[in-house]
Amino acid sequence: MFLEFGLTDDFVNTQYAPLAALLAHYQQNLTLKPLENVLVSMRERDFSPSDKLIQLVVSILAVCETQFKINTRLKHENKLAEAGRWDRFSDQSNLSRTLDGLTLKQIDRLRGATTEIWRSLSLTMQHDWRGYLWLDFDLSGLPCGKRAEKSQKGYFAGKKTSRDAS
Repeated sequence: MFLEFGLTDDFVNTQYAPLAALLAHYQQNLTLKPLENVLVSMRERDFSPSDKLIQLVVSILAVCETQFKINTRLKHENKLAEAGRWDRFSDQSNLSRTLDGLTLKQIDRLRGATTEIWRSLSLTMQHDWRGYLWLDFDLSGLPCGKRAEKSQKGYFAGKKTSRDAS
């Protein structure tokens, strides 16, 4: 699959260009292929069950906090859908029906497929454990900016840090 990114005069464009590139990369490297092992006994109309599961993954990556937001955020993103080799995104109700139709055995297979995906992408799982794994924690207690996303004042026992500390 060849994708070209750049400016265009087309009326329709996508705000999810980085996600389209990631999805194309996943398609090329068959990263999401384990989701095809989750066999869901459903009627295939426009999308296969594995396509619907992949679209749910894409919706999570597109920060759709609920399935309802799939209709408002992704439904009209045809360029992003093209990166996934679909004509369009499925309606959130169809995606919801797919999840509702999963049996416990299929949910277990879905859990196994997602575990296989994250393990293949995890740098920690690929680490050479004969050496050290360096972790860097910031325990200084310096205040974060007022506009930092979801930031809140925390508690640090002991010495207070002044606001003008750098």
